[in-house]
Amino acid sequence: MGEIAEHISADATLSPLAQAAISPKITAPVRKFYVQRGSKVKEGQLLAVLENSDLAAQALDNKGQYTAAQAGYEMQTKAQVPEDYNKAQLDVAQAQAQLRLQQEIVAARKKLLEEGAIAGRDYDTAVAALAQVQSAYDIALNHFNSLQRISRSATLQQAEGQLSSAKGKYLAAEAQVSYSAIHSPISGIVTDRPLFAGETANSGSTLITVMDTSSLLAKVHLSQTVAQRLSLGDEAQVKMQGVDEPIPAKVSLISPALDPGSTTVEVWLRVENAAGKYKAGTPVRTSITGRTVLKAVKVPQTAILTAQDGTKSVMVIASDGTARKTAVQLGITDGQDVQITTGLKGSEMVITTGAYGLDEGTKVQIGKPDAGGEK
Repeated sequence: MGEIAEHISADATLSPLAQAAISPKITAPVRKFYVQRGSKVKEGQLLAVLENSDLAAQALDNKGQYTAAQAGYEMQTKAQVPEDYNKAQLDVAQAQAQLRLQQEIVAARKKLLEEGAIAGRDYDTAVAALAQVQSAYDIALNHFNSLQRISRSATLQQAEGQLSSAKGKYLAAEAQVSYSAIHSPISGIVTDRPLFAGETANSGSTLITVMDTSSLLAKVHLSQTVAQRLSLGDEAQVKMQGVDEPIPAKVSLISPALDPGSTTVEVWLRVENAAGKYKAGTPVRTSITGRTVLKAVKVPQTAILTAQDGTKSVMVIASDGTARKTAVQLGITDGQDVQITTGLKGSEMVITTGAYGLDEGTKVQIGKPDAGGEK
């Protein structure tokens, strides 16, 4: 009887806390590198510059077109469109004045015609002139209404569209120039830099790799039942070759979903590595401390017998000195001992080694502690 704390063991490989495989968005020769492999970098730091003379020239050309488009937009919106609108409005006013004048002339000649003061031809001439003036007024009014409803708005939209297009091309050219400056998205250490200055960096291929190894992650996959017993912050240990003492770690993530391939739960153990003593990619053996049972019946793991159907049992020495197989149910294990939840009370004498070689009912004799072994 005694206390037992669950230890969940699994193999893993140390991974960096964050990693960035930086690849350029353009294909160009490398003008200059500012870091070497092993250099410590900060987020946003300039790492390399690619050749960009052609891109800078194209950006300058697009900037000129954008400036010209801005001037054209100003002229159209502040000069041309208002002038066209005012001219059309003035044409309507002039045509309307001429129409009123001609209407008065027709009315006067009609009266004179009725009085016999003028010939009918003079009245007909005034009526024909009125029709012409009416037509000119209608044309001027339709042009003004069209300009007011459609043309003015369409002209402004066209000017805005041309300006937006020029601005978009200019911004795209500026973006291409900015792509030639390679910055680090994270703080960390440069772990790979395959090219030298002057060599061509291809778009999409890794130019520089940066890893944040201030902390390392051991990612293990556990069964759902085991993972359910864990909590964030649980204590753990990591063992690796070349390091005598276990390295402390803590559970930093428990995946909320099962892995569809293995139906296991991914659990991350975080190992502090501010001094940079441990390396990413190192294989390790992990051990997570789970729940603890204060008063447990426990036996060494070597005492457990497993049948072909998976059932568990132990060999107990009965009061008559014979070995008797007793079925048991197992609980948690700390890697050396295992908890017995049913089958034993804690007062029995259990054979811990060599039980596989004993048949049911075999007579056994207990030796003295200094003699040791079985008889």
